[in-house]
Amino acid sequence: MALSEEEITRLYRIRRTVMQMLTDRDYLVTESEINMTKEQFKSTYGENMKREDLDINKEKRSNSSDQIYVFFPNEAKVGVTTMRDYTKRMQSQNVFRAILVSQTKLTPFATRCISEMSSKFHMEVFQEAELMVNIKEHVLVPEHQVLTNEEKKTLLERYTVKETQLPRMQMTDPISRYYGLTRGQVVKIIRPSETAGRYVTYRYVV
Repeated sequence: MALSEEEITRLYRIRRTVMQMLTDRDYLVTESEINMTKEQFKSTYGENMKREDLDINKEKRSNSSDQIYVFFPNEAKVGVTTMRDYTKRMQSQNVFRAILVSQTKLTPFATRCISEMSSKFHMEVFQEAELMVNIKEHVLVPEHQVLTNEEKKTLLERYTVKETQLPRMQMTDPISRYYGLTRGQVVKIIRPSETAGRYVTYRYVV
């Protein structure tokens, strides 16, 4: 069954947010992929596009063997069979990280499946509604920069603090999820300040 015009617009916007998100995570995404117009989107994927046609595979700028998949399952409720298909695909390509863009909340079985395979595959789940708009573009969201391990080490040495003494940021925080942060990472947050021009804080992800 062909998608309605409304759904095509929705998927176009979601895909654009995903491309921006991958760029911010330092995956290799071209300008044309981010700036694709809705017309180009329709001509690329066709009038009879299915969600799964939008699946994406990208590699890190700094390391081509570090890859990620983004899956757009066709079915509204993702079940175990689909999850198994995805892990088979990842296994065969040596990809251990993926983002699942689901139409609705996952079934308890699919959720359990993700946690059971978490020792081997890292799968993040976003519902389509969460990706309609890029949260980074919200006026109240300050600039975030994820520190490398080296930068984190320098920061802790400079201020002679332990990472656990830094203010915390939950892994479930929308910004943590956007950047795909894991426990122990540190984020630099830059806010505009009327007096100092900019105000910098650091957060430790827990």
